Amino acid sequence: MKLNKIIPIIIILSIVGFIIYSLQGSQSGEGYLDEIKKHRKEKDNLIMNEGAPFAGKANEFTGLKYFDIDPYYRISASLKPIKDKKVVRLSTNDGLENRYLEYAWAEFAINNKKCKLLILEIMEPGPDRGTLFLAFADETSARETYGAGRYLDIKKVPGSSSVLLDFNKAYNPYCAYSDSFSCPFPPKENILNVSIRAGEKVYH
Repeated sequence: MKLNKIIPIIIILSIVGFIIYSLQGSQSGEGYLDEIKKHRKEKDNLIMNEGAPFAGKANEFTGLKYFDIDPYYRISASLKPIKDKKVVRLSTNDGLENRYLEYAWAEFAINNKKCKLLILEIMEPGPDRGTLFLAFADETSARETYGAGRYLDIKKVPGSSSVLLDFNKAYNPYCAYSDSFSCPFPPKENILNVSIRAGEKVYH
């Protein structure tokens, strides 16, 4: 093969190799630990912003509490769309209700136990309308974690058959720190009979 044909092939292979290496690096143990540490540091900063529970109370804030980072709880779940979607009303800690639309089921397994979580779509007017909402409780709730459950941020990817559930990023609603905030409770379908020892612990 002539040299002028070999060089482009080498360049293409090098580019492909670099892309694969970059993608793998982002999922590697070291890279993943750094990602979660950065995420948690950002959470510590956000919770002291204006409108957050510790706004103007930096001297009282001792830092959010977390389980050790465990890649086992970073799960690619099967996404099962719901055809005949119904409106779901979730009670809040201050006696109100929020309306959501059923979106899909996330099915996965933890410690050899099959689990599924109901993902909802926000219906209430405002900037979050149309985004996804996932609240859950598990066997750590009211023990090691906030008794009224925790939340996970989910990205909407139309047409996808899977969804990433990274429980290392599970976080408490604001009402876990102050009763002045209104937070919806998880739907009964999302009360799991497994312990998810990942993400944020109870603060107090």
